[in-house]
Amino acid sequence: MSEMVKISVNGEELDAPKGGLLIDTLLEKNIHIPHFCYHQALGKDGNCRMCMVEIEGQKRPQIACDTPVKDGMIVRTKGANIEKVRRDILELQLINHPIDCPTCDQAGECKLQDYYMQSGFYESRVNVDSKNHARKRVDLGANVMLDQERCVLCTRCVRFCSDITGTNELGVIHRADHSVIGTFPGRPLANPYAMNVVDLCPVGALTSKDFRFKQRVWFLESFDAICNGCSKGCNIHVDHRKEKYKDDQIFRFRPRVNKAVNGFFMCDEGRLSYHNENKNRFTNAIVDSKETTIESSIASMFKLVANNKDILFVVSPNLSCEELQNVNSFAKMLKANVSGYSPNYIDESFKDDYLRRSDKSANRAAFKEYGISEDEKEFKANLEKASLVVVLDTNYFDENINLLDNKKVVSCFSHNCLTIGKSNVAIPISSFYEKSGTYINCDNIKQKVISKMQKDKPAASITTLLEEMKSMVEKGNI
Repeated sequence: MSEMVKISVNGEELDAPKGGLLIDTLLEKNIHIPHFCYHQALGKDGNCRMCMVEIEGQKRPQIACDTPVKDGMIVRTKGANIEKVRRDILELQLINHPIDCPTCDQAGECKLQDYYMQSGFYESRVNVDSKNHARKRVDLGANVMLDQERCVLCTRCVRFCSDITGTNELGVIHRADHSVIGTFPGRPLANPYAMNVVDLCPVGALTSKDFRFKQRVWFLESFDAICNGCSKGCNIHVDHRKEKYKDDQIFRFRPRVNKAVNGFFMCDEGRLSYHNENKNRFTNAIVDSKETTIESSIASMFKLVANNKDILFVVSPNLSCEELQNVNSFAKMLKANVSGYSPNYIDESFKDDYLRRSDKSANRAAFKEYGISEDEKEFKANLEKASLVVVLDTNYFDENINLLDNKKVVSCFSHNCLTIGKSNVAIPISSFYEKSGTYINCDNIKQKVISKMQKDKPAASITTLLEEMKSMVEKGNI
């Protein structure tokens, strides 16, 4: 652990790690310091010069991203002198920048726009007719679009591809004020983490082809969640909007910083998995192949559970800890069996040595915690003798649908699948991002999700459903 020393920032005494970068201390203490090129995951670069500060004893301003913390140093981030220095640097950044704000997809999330508004630098001395121009719509590949004119050459994207993915697709081409970001000949941006450069870009130079011109960010609401694309459980922001005559719709996932889990990034497949959440939703309950109400389907489920003694619950490794706990508790009351057998979620080709894991489920680690068996022989033996199979959001039977022949089947799904068509009773449930719960990732880290999504059409909650049925058992109705 680093030795802590005392420094003064704008007259306030702070504790800071000796030898650490000054900019890290300022950011961690929520002290405003403009910056483009610095990023905690990419380290110092020092090319944008925006993070200038005054340090007592130094003849001239210093960049905070390349200044080590020393005991007793006196720092000023405010004041007429240092603010004029930063305005002059900002003016250099704006010389060749296009006036694209009304049409730029980064509006509302652009650091250049923010710093411009904060600076009070409202009168331009730039001759717009003499600006250098560059290519406006460059398809880099991997769902990323580049506008070379908007780029401030922070090189975050270049350093991401060299330092994080090691794929080196991007570089700086040409010199001086004609310099632009581009790909090398025959080397499109194609690594499985490529869309992180969109998040890294502090301006509107790099945009997502998937999100581009779909929504203005100030219309979106956001909540914190985890990605259920694999057992890593990358932390994400879910950006969604309730549109007229439609259910709450997700428009994008963005990585959320958690240094113990995913750091600052996430893979592209996980990022784009929000499409699966929005489409093919199962919305109308079904009993004996006919659509019915949620209440009627739940009553039919009660009857099947009451009239069958050999019951097998087959659970998804995407269910929350709370749901699994309720399944276990209810199954014990009925003396039923529970299986978490789900080999179809394993994909060895997906795994890499960075974030992606071969187990493409969110909560398999919870099976061990709650004593849920994944043994194949045990599953097959229990399935063979079961007269009623309750399938809870697992798609295992879609690829093995004949295993449900001659069985009574109750299924609970958020999305349409083949198992629904084989079910005597099928009940629509809340999807992964519409429910709150706890999940345990592959490193045994527990993570709590509190959803803020809302649906127009009613959907059952597995937890509520099972608690109601437990109450029926306790009253002697089952």
